[in-house]
Amino acid sequence: MGKSDMESAKERIHQLIQLIDQYNYHYYTLDNPLVSDAEYDKIYDELVRLEEETGYILPYSPTRRVGGQILEGFIPHKHLSRLWSLDKAQSYEDLKQWETRIKRLIHDYLRTHPEEMLPPLSYTLEQKFDGLTLNLTYESGRLVQAATRGNGLIGEGILPQVKTIKTVPLQIPFQGKMEVQGEGFMPLSALEKYNQEAEEPLKNARNAAAGALRNLDPKVTASRRLDAFFYNIGYYEGISFSTHQEVIQFLKENHFKVNPFFKVLHSIEEVIEEIASFSEQRNGLDYLIDGMVIKVNDLKTRGILGYTEKFPRWAIAYKFAAEEITTTLLDVTWEVGRTGKLTPVALVEPVDIGGVTVQRCTLNNLGDIERKKLTHAIGADVYIRRSNDVIPEILGKVEDEQKGREISVPTHCPSCGTELIEKGAHLFCPNDGTCEPQVIGRLTHFSSRNAMDIETFSKKTAEQLFRELGVNDVAALYQLQFDDLVKLERFGPKKAQNLLDALEKSKKRDLSSFLFALGIPNTGITTTKMLADHFKSLDALMKSSKEELLSLPDVGEIVANSILSYFSNEKNQRLIQRLLDAGVKPEYDAAEEKIDGNHYFSGKTVVLTGTLQHMDREDAKKKLESLGAKVTGSVSKNTDILIAGDKAGSKLKKARDIIDSKQNPELKILNEEEFLSLL
Repeated sequence: MGKSDMESAKERIHQLIQLIDQYNYHYYTLDNPLVSDAEYDKIYDELVRLEEETGYILPYSPTRRVGGQILEGFIPHKHLSRLWSLDKAQSYEDLKQWETRIKRLIHDYLRTHPEEMLPPLSYTLEQKFDGLTLNLTYESGRLVQAATRGNGLIGEGILPQVKTIKTVPLQIPFQGKMEVQGEGFMPLSALEKYNQEAEEPLKNARNAAAGALRNLDPKVTASRRLDAFFYNIGYYEGISFSTHQEVIQFLKENHFKVNPFFKVLHSIEEVIEEIASFSEQRNGLDYLIDGMVIKVNDLKTRGILGYTEKFPRWAIAYKFAAEEITTTLLDVTWEVGRTGKLTPVALVEPVDIGGVTVQRCTLNNLGDIERKKLTHAIGADVYIRRSNDVIPEILGKVEDEQKGREISVPTHCPSCGTELIEKGAHLFCPNDGTCEPQVIGRLTHFSSRNAMDIETFSKKTAEQLFRELGVNDVAALYQLQFDDLVKLERFGPKKAQNLLDALEKSKKRDLSSFLFALGIPNTGITTTKMLADHFKSLDALMKSSKEELLSLPDVGEIVANSILSYFSNEKNQRLIQRLLDAGVKPEYDAAEEKIDGNHYFSGKTVVLTGTLQHMDREDAKKKLESLGAKVTGSVSKNTDILIAGDKAGSKLKKARDIIDSKQNPELKILNEEEFLSLL
């Protein structure tokens, strides 16, 4: 290709990109196609051909949307402006109290600044989308970065994935630098179509969008046909705004897809009226929402209201109540856990709740069935509820007098046939030696990350070892031989050796991990860590008295009796001895005693809640304990510090209530950024 031909081809490429951008904007964002599909395909194919012939491919070319090569990993991205979480309101009364607070703050400010003039208070009302937050960076009119929210300060760069979303403009008229925030989501119609053709259907639109945007293969992202709405500009240069309404208009002018539902209202009563009106229509949307967002419209007023440690004071999210729906109870099955306890599981007529198809619900135990008057409910209509990602639960029958068939309560284990025993509201299978779900449950728990952390081990591995090699307790894992493993289906030499290496490595786990792995009834990670810290050896713990156990924090009568009962059981004693004989050495990690008594967290009672973006919760807990903190699972007036990650809920609310009620005004609430900086 000659020089003049090359220049002509480049010029044509620029023309085609501009034309395709225009067509895409009208088709995907405005839902107003300008040309037929055939005509669009013709110019798109011409662009592809010219790029192939010339090798001249611009970073903002629409051909880059289809997804490139698989990435090696995500690169951390520091946002230009912090992305804030929103405080939550669960009721209309909460909204009224929020308005009262901001009016009081504004009044106090104007009293000390009589020269200031503020416009009458008004609010914007928008939908709260249930997807994945996107933060896009534009420079000189071009998209140069896209990132997840992360901890609000640092996210993960996902530019190749975001480029696959057709409603994300790759170039815009505005030439200044700015960050635009929005929500990536999978339309429910796209999810339905995807599942009709997919080998592995996706469970719900929320997880489908998050999984697509955090997939290292952008082609996977492209295959899910995500969409996006944009609702804020977090950082900008070379322009100014006076209201949020102007921000939304600016986004529209720069070809961003803005949700059509946007209201400017002048009182909280108007806001409540609009929410009540809209909440009945939300199930007809082609995307998931879980609430509404209310913001102060005037930006100067926002500046006066400012921020708390975690939230802007000028905005709040109203969360819709957990959705209840009616369906038919088809049957109740009984599942056996690793402790032998039977849990009733309700099978219901499949029903959609918030984009998720629900077919199974929890019933907790026999007492729960009786309390909810469900003993004769099979075939009857029942209410079920699902809130966010919580397991659906049956609330009760639609009509108390409606009769159905009796729920069959087993007298013998559905797995092994052993006669059941009743303890309180629960049924138990006493056959812990050969009852398959119990054995598999114990093997899986023993090998889990917080226990012996046996890499490559899974529930399927446990099932195969039990059924084909007769492995029926955890000590037998350490007797496995290469020749036995390599004969198993799907067990080649490499997999067999990897498992043996992982087992060998697990022999050196610390005492607290070993105690947790044993699965002592009524003890969890916190209790086993505390036992290890106090006794510092397995032998000392096994010889402990009830009085000594009861003297420990958070150990009551039930926990003390469980520990004593477990270690006095001859079968458990033989199991532990076999583990020790196999080379397992559960020694106390003396390094944990080297605590800096002057550290901020030393001697403090700390609670972790929500999702941490840059540290696993268990790692955070271990780090805090190594610094001398006591980490507990619930908030009380004795709590010194609450560390609140993303989506913190009831614990955060309780901490605030404790502070507000003066029960413990010294209780500190830290976000993840502050926590990490203190570490």
